Amino acid sequence: MPIATLDKVSLAYGHVPLLDAVELALEPGDRLALIGRNGTGKSTLLKVLAGEVAADEGQVWRRAGLAVAYVPQEPILDPELTVFEAAAEGLGETRDLLTAYDAAAHAMERGEAGAIDDLERIGHQIDDAGGWLLKSRVDAAVSRSNLNPHAMVSELSGGQRKRLALARALVAEPELLLLDEPTNHLDVTTIEWLEELLRGFNGALLFVTHDRVFLDRVANAIVELDRGHLTHFPERYAAYRARKAQQASAEEFAQEKFDKLLEQEEAWIRRGVEARRTRDEGRVRRLEALRKERAARRDRVGTVNFALDAGTRSGKLVTELTDVSKSFGDNVVVRDFTCRVLRGDKVGLIGPNGAGKTTLIRMILGELAPDSGEVRQGTKLNVAYFDQFRNQLDEEATVLDSVSDGSDFVEVGGSRKHVISYLGEFLFAPARVRSPVKSLSGGERNRLLLARLFAKPANLLVLDEPTNDLDLETLELLESLLQEYDGTVLLVSHDRAFLDNVVTQVIAFDGDGRWVENPGGYDEWARVLRSRDQRDASASAAPGRAPAGRAPRPPAKLSFKETQELEVLPARIEELEREQAQLENEMADPQLYRSEAERVRMARARHIQVEQELVEMMARWEELEARQRA
Repeated sequence: MPIATLDKVSLAYGHVPLLDAVELALEPGDRLALIGRNGTGKSTLLKVLAGEVAADEGQVWRRAGLAVAYVPQEPILDPELTVFEAAAEGLGETRDLLTAYDAAAHAMERGEAGAIDDLERIGHQIDDAGGWLLKSRVDAAVSRSNLNPHAMVSELSGGQRKRLALARALVAEPELLLLDEPTNHLDVTTIEWLEELLRGFNGALLFVTHDRVFLDRVANAIVELDRGHLTHFPERYAAYRARKAQQASAEEFAQEKFDKLLEQEEAWIRRGVEARRTRDEGRVRRLEALRKERAARRDRVGTVNFALDAGTRSGKLVTELTDVSKSFGDNVVVRDFTCRVLRGDKVGLIGPNGAGKTTLIRMILGELAPDSGEVRQGTKLNVAYFDQFRNQLDEEATVLDSVSDGSDFVEVGGSRKHVISYLGEFLFAPARVRSPVKSLSGGERNRLLLARLFAKPANLLVLDEPTNDLDLETLELLESLLQEYDGTVLLVSHDRAFLDNVVTQVIAFDGDGRWVENPGGYDEWARVLRSRDQRDASASAAPGRAPAGRAPRPPAKLSFKETQELEVLPARIEELEREQAQLENEMADPQLYRSEAERVRMARARHIQVEQELVEMMARWEELEARQRA
């Protein structure tokens, strides 16, 4: 049975409807990927479902008491809160007790006077309110997100803020989770963590994404928003593409047939005298209906059509790094790295946020000197740089000025084009080219930056997260373009499919400032890591042997987060044991089996879940206790 529905919902901004009598039903267990071109209204549809935007027409129905969580592309978080406080938002009065307890625990760690008394007093209040289970949910969500609970929100990076917003949404245990581009700003490790998290999510999920691997691993169906209408595809992305191509071909054929009939009827009515003599009023009425239908038809916007000009070929050697190292204070970003990039190489840089990918690129380009080692650059290099933060765009400039630099024409691949015609290839209508950059959406800004980048020849392309905010169609066209490009490419991306389809080799972060070259794309590097992990596991399993090349390490000291976890585990275990006893008493009542079979089923399921959680918590408690004693 559906938990939320859209029934003939319409919404328009201006004269073009974003949603045109759309219908959608969401049921528990649904994991739907919402796809469509930039600007079609995907984010608006999520906001309508979340209740943040009202529809012009139609009915939006949500089951009474339905818990809904919505995470927008750019989450709104209070910079004055700590991570723990922000994650606990939405838990009502209990949230204030939990944040006070967390602050008291942190004060006790610092040795502040009176902190122990505060901790004990607030602990009793939480106990009376039954809040320990909620605290464990907040702790678990923050821990899974790999965030410091005492860090201020204002100090977080874009990726950390997105992880915190996801944690806050999951703490509330929503029955309907709405995510808008959840993988933006996340590194591959965090994206894979999110995939596993969402695949185990019990509620209904509707999400917007351009990450095809994420889409295939999480979604069990696809919903496409195209020209105001929703179409359901109960299949994976590859099968969707094939069926979509068939639909597009059938639509084109039907429109050609319609246009031919309209042309014939227009020719007939223009004969005038014959039309009046035959007095075929039915045919005249049909022509009027055809005209109205053609006027109401929304044709598909043309495809993005851009080209790349490599210009003058560079020397065979683009760059060579020999034993280069770079540190910022005590943080070693690059350690003794050697590599060579040749003309025509397409190199992908892989690593978590903050690993130093941008630093490595700046050394390759000669913008940043290494602390040690040597960087040798090739000759005749003409560099074009795509900045993920779009700092090269002037917010106050118009779209036209951002590309033209005062000229009416651009020259691409030896072909001279008027700048308005050139911008049209990037889906900017003539009426839009005089709009200021600050009025553009994220996808439009990315297209504008690509237009600016490709307006001049370059034999070395540096692309830092070019796929953010691009729709799938534009993404695949950019892939094809880079595959055929004759120049050299340095690509930073967390999009695994994009890396696999474009690059010929990767430079991957391997921990502790070490970077490794490997042929192939992301999948090849992932196979190398899996193979290495299996070898290490086999070596560890052999009695008295440590993994090859590694000295046995002493047990790691507990982190602050683990120390805090150890403190609360006994209370969490005690809470679960009480629930377990209560469930057992409930299931021991014979009257229950005769009158409430559904309640018995739910009690049994919960009893199994509690037992499993207890086993895991006991194991974790013993592990942390042993490490603390060591």
